[in-house]
This record gives sequence, C-alpha cells and structure tokens, in this order.
Amino acid sequence: MRKILFTLSIAILLGFTVYAGGGNQAPQAAASEPLRVGMDLRYPPFETQDSAGVPFGISVDVANAFGEYIGRPVEVVDTNFSSLIPALNAGEIDIIIASMSRTPERAQAIDFSEPYFYFKIISLVNKEFADANGITVDSSTEDLTAISGVRFTGITGQVSTSIPQSLGFEVEIATNLEAGVLNVVQGTSDALMMSAFPVTRGHMANPLDTVVVWDPFVSSPVAMGVRKGEPELLAQANEFVAAMSQPGGLYETLATKWDGQMRELLGRYGLEFYVNEN
Repeated sequence: MRKILFTLSIAILLGFTVYAGGGNQAPQAAASEPLRVGMDLRYPPFETQDSAGVPFGISVDVANAFGEYIGRPVEVVDTNFSSLIPALNAGEIDIIIASMSRTPERAQAIDFSEPYFYFKIISLVNKEFADANGITVDSSTEDLTAISGVRFTGITGQVSTSIPQSLGFEVEIATNLEAGVLNVVQGTSDALMMSAFPVTRGHMANPLDTVVVWDPFVSSPVAMGVRKGEPELLAQANEFVAAMSQPGGLYETLATKWDGQMRELLGRYGLEFYVNEN
C-alpha cells in the first residue's frame, strides 16, 4: 500500500511539474505569434508598399525593429488611418505604428507610448508676398502671423484651416491640397499651413512662386498606440523608444538608410527634422 501511495504521489508531483512547465511555456508561445501592426500604406516615405504589395518605409522599419526587440515576428496590417483606433480596440491589430499624433482626444480611446517622432506644421508662402514683407526660409511663424491682413488658405477639416482660424485669421477654403497650393502660387492667398511633405512638394513644383517657412506652428508628437489595459506591451514600447536614441540605436540606422531620400523630398533636412521636437 505504501508503495502504491508513493508511486501515486510521484505521479501527481510529476503531473504538476509538467503542468507548471506547460504554463511557463505559454508566454513563449504567445511571443512567437506575429505582432499585428496597423498602419495606412498610402503615405510615403513613412508608410507605403511596393508594386508587389510588400510594405516598406520608415514606419515599417520601426515596426520590424520593435518586433525584433520584443522577440515577435511582425505582420503589417494595411488599415485606413481613420479606422486604426477602432481596429485596435476590436482586436484586429495589436499596436498602431502609423505616424499617429498623440492627442488628448485619441488618448481617451487608447494608450500611447512616449513620442518617437515629431510631425511639424510649416508654411508655404507666396513669393511676391514674402519678398514684400521680408519673409524668408529662416523667418519665424511669429514673423508671418504679425503681418497685418495675411490671407491664409486651408482645407476643410484640417489644421491648415483650424490653426489660422484659431489665431483670428480668415481662411479661404480649398477643396483639396492641390487647390490650396494653387491659391498660394497664384497669389489669391498668401500662405498655406501643412505638414512638411505637402508643403515641400508644393514648393518644389513651384520654386519661383513660393517660399517655405520652416519654423513650425505646431510640433505634433507621434507615438505608438496600444489598447488600454495592456501595460506590458506599453512598457515594452516605451523601453524601445528610449533605446532608439542610444549611440548606434535605431535613429542612426534610419538616418543612414533614409536621409538621402528625405533630403530629396524635403529639400533641406533629413530624418533629424522629425526626430527633434523643435
């Protein structure tokens, strides 16, 4: 009887050990599951895809580096920008890495990491207006807004309209970006506020008729978004962001890979324009 009880006890103990070991393995199995990263692949050079549909861009590189950092393969899920937060909260994606600005409104729905980029709102200015008022590429936003009667153009529902309106300026509404740029080029408006790539594209297409004022009206912090109630993933994201600026870290890697293209697109700056807040 004692032998039977001893054998049974050993069996129970071994069974518990196997069960506990299985429990310890569960996180490892979860770690091997793909990290589903949501982004909208319509915004090069940050988020785009090649002719075969393979995602690439600066945000894709950030996502892949983060996946490597936490030991999980990355699956990029192409998602319309306006649907990213609903998709995250519905469990369709695990994290947002998509040039998304961290705002108080969005922070009510999801949690954000610390910022890893800053997207700045700069100005495209009519050249004749700029020359007449002493506005140059090195002027400040205060120089521009201090001019009496400066006429802004903007797009409905975008910061190009809301920012000058908040400063008390009347805004000529444009139906789209191309129409807004045309207003500035033709001189029916004096200035257009937008993020850097639309502004520089407008200037490069019309270099004799426009000037870029690089001093930003707004510097929006761009961060990763995770579902509320997932502190472990949020902590991993913050640790990763903190490591990006270390010597030999991801910022240096990204700059080496992307600076040439960034300078072509921006005409003046490389990746540092997005890394630095000011």
